[in-house]
This record gives sequence, C-alpha cells and structure tokens, in this order.
Amino acid sequence: MTQKFTVLVEQGEDGYLISEVVELPGCHTQAKTYDELMERTKEAISLYLEVKGIPEERIKFLSLQHIEVEA
Repeated sequence: MTQKFTVLVEQGEDGYLISEVVELPGCHTQAKTYDELMERTKEAISLYLEVKGIPEERIKFLSLQHIEVEA
C-alpha cells in the first residue's frame, strides 16, 4: 500500500538540504544533494512507519504562503 506525505525542504546555514515530513512529527533528515535528500527522506519515512506506525491523528498540510511585511 502506498501513502502520500508532504515534505518541506529547506537549506541549512551549512548548505545542507533538510527535509521534514509534515504528517510524521520528528521525521526529518538531511543531505548534500536534492536526489540524495529524497532517497534519505523515503528511508526515514519507512523507518518511522516501521517503528511508530501511522499516527492516528495526521497533521494535514493546508498551504504555504509568502507574506510581506515592513522590517
């Protein structure tokens, strides 16, 4: 059975890419390249599900917004 998850990707100060799986609290990883990050993220998801299972109450990702403010 396949499942879909929302993954947020950021670049850290050290240049590494960091992924966080929205629906799985604490499920995250990092890598130097995007392709490597996606492979590691899939592995992190598989390990998370193997150990913790799918959370009963899944966080639902609604949207990503860019907001402009005076600074």
